[in-house]
Amino acid sequence: MGGRQVQLRIGGQTYRVVTSASDDELHRLTLMVEDKLTQVAGPGRMVNPQALLLAALALAHDLEEERARHNDQLARTRVAFGRMLERVDAALGALEPGAEPPADEDHR
Repeated sequence: MGGRQVQLRIGGQTYRVVTSASDDELHRLTLMVEDKLTQVAGPGRMVNPQALLLAALALAHDLEEERARHNDQLARTRVAFGRMLERVDAALGALEPGAEPPADEDHR
């Protein structure tokens, strides 16, 4: 795994990591971790390994919830597109010569 070595300051501690992320991305991610640390440990409190673990778990939980929301939205979108495709297929079928006209449906 290639990358450059950088130092990140999180919770008053400096960590040396190897990364391929840009400086902007590292800054944004570091702020997210700092914000989560403040939420779980409280502002101005000393950050210990337990607080870092709690922040990591809280971020993992947030990610899991967001993935569930994404998957739910994806499933609902697929159902909606499936319905639209069925209606388009039915409309196109009605345009074919000799095809039966579509039954009068409630158009929502």
